[in-house]
Amino acid sequence: MTELDATKRKLTRRQKQRTSRAVQYAVFAAAVLAFAFGADWGRLRNQFAQGDIARQMFPDVITLALRNTVLYTLSGFALGLVLGLVIALMRLSSVGPYRWVAGVYIEIFRGLPALLIFVFIGVAVPLAFPGTEIVGGTYGKAALALGLVGAAYMAETFRAGIQAVPEGQTEAARSLGFSPARAMLSVVIPQAVRIILPPLTNELIILFKDSSLVLLLGVTLEERELSKYGRDLASTTANSTPILVAGLCYLLVTVPLGFVVRRMEAK
Repeated sequence: MTELDATKRKLTRRQKQRTSRAVQYAVFAAAVLAFAFGADWGRLRNQFAQGDIARQMFPDVITLALRNTVLYTLSGFALGLVLGLVIALMRLSSVGPYRWVAGVYIEIFRGLPALLIFVFIGVAVPLAFPGTEIVGGTYGKAALALGLVGAAYMAETFRAGIQAVPEGQTEAARSLGFSPARAMLSVVIPQAVRIILPPLTNELIILFKDSSLVLLLGVTLEERELSKYGRDLASTTANSTPILVAGLCYLLVTVPLGFVVRRMEAK
């Protein structure tokens, strides 16, 4: 038996874990140092961190771009929430055609990229229905596209939440004289919403990022969201600082929301 084999046999399970952890830390530290000393920070700073360009973006980046992004997201989320609940109830219905329609909707809109949905709303709908205008203009189109995308995921979230509510709750409501519909609306759905709040908040974060696709609908200067606003200024200034600032504005919203999700999941 070699000395190396004897050493391996002498190591306890805890010692092996500590050794493995130390190796992982060492590899991570080496990667960080390689990145820190290998990157050309001067060129990165010149391209992404020009203070004078960043200052020119305020306050419009907040009062215009971020505001529009939030409006697009909230309107799409509200539509998706209502439509998702309806689709979920159809999916749980005892009526066969309702289940089939809901299943087809979920599979289609969950399987297609959000980009194609925006192209469909912006191009295919006007071609299919000439002279028809979606209420709200660009805001209405954005809400419809985001709502259609989000509803497919929210429907499955609602369905899982409703099925997670104990059957005894429905039976107790029925024993008190509630009709099936009233028991669902007054007893089951409120409890389901409490269960699914964390995944619904995650869906809100996803829609907030998907709002960057609104540019495919053709927006005016006053309708630009963060990504479009940052790209336009980046092209004007021949510098990527506006894109970095736009990204930081996304983080101003998504990071606090992510914290809220973790707190709700912990509870």
